[in-house]
Amino acid sequence: MRVWTHDRSSFPLPEGHKFPLGKYVLLRERLEAEGHEALTAPPVAWEDLARVHDTPLLERIRSGTLSVREQRGLGLPWSAQLVERGRRSSQGTVLAAHEALRCGVAMNLGGGTHHAGRAFARGFCLFNDVALALDALRRSGLARRAVVVDCDVHQGDGTADFLGPDPDAFCLSLHGARNYPFKRIPSDLDVDVTSGTGDAGYLAALGPALETALAAGPFDVAFYLAGADPWEGDRLGRLSLSKAGLRARDAFVLDRLRAAELPVCVVLAGGYAPDLRDTVDINAATAAEVAARVNGNHSVPTPRVREVEPAGIEPATSCLQSRRSPS
Repeated sequence: MRVWTHDRSSFPLPEGHKFPLGKYVLLRERLEAEGHEALTAPPVAWEDLARVHDTPLLERIRSGTLSVREQRGLGLPWSAQLVERGRRSSQGTVLAAHEALRCGVAMNLGGGTHHAGRAFARGFCLFNDVALALDALRRSGLARRAVVVDCDVHQGDGTADFLGPDPDAFCLSLHGARNYPFKRIPSDLDVDVTSGTGDAGYLAALGPALETALAAGPFDVAFYLAGADPWEGDRLGRLSLSKAGLRARDAFVLDRLRAAELPVCVVLAGGYAPDLRDTVDINAATAAEVAARVNGNHSVPTPRVREVEPAGIEPATSCLQSRRSPS
């Protein structure tokens, strides 16, 4: 399997920062050791970014003149290296989206920068890679209608900002109910999952939400944000999924999207385990599920998940909100 990476472009971070910079190298090296081909993505052109993001924002990002408030919201110290890396990560999703149309499913070992909106950059996200990739597919005439399945533990406010008003896109976000961002931009379908929910409750909520999203089709392409941060040990997650449960989530989403005959572009989004190796384990399991489905192959068995929810935790979601009815 071919995957796209950007980890060779690093950037400076303060010691002890929560952003998991080191996991990207570890993940690439692990996948390469398993025989996968990791291709370094080039930086996306500024003119392509200008097709989706507001020009004043891009000028501030490019020149390092973000306001103090914007820098705090971004959560990463500005540097030219940070901008270069963000451009490469975003282009990785563009290339993976094109590969998905060719192979059925493809993966970028980054991306999922769903907190970046048309005129704002925040939550560790400079540019919105999904909005960029969809624009590229549309310009090339390869796809028009898209469904976004966002399973990061944080609500995809930036993607909602881009695609919420778009009649040819449907955004599903399944996320922790009491978590960042605390002021949200509504997706087409937002599913708030109760803190502490484990494998069974999460998967029970995911199934009907995904069916609602697909009922709004037909679509030409799907983007899947396979966040590692719903894991029970994640520092920023507040949910209680096991590693096996996250892999079962990935298998379920991929199989349902492929059953709908959709090419699927997979991106990694968040993951903030105290030990980077745990996040790498989760991301590598996602990659294994993707590899099992490239060109219709499916040989990796779906793992068993825990049947019992943690004591005192509701096995379902606290809120299911849809902004538009399926057509």
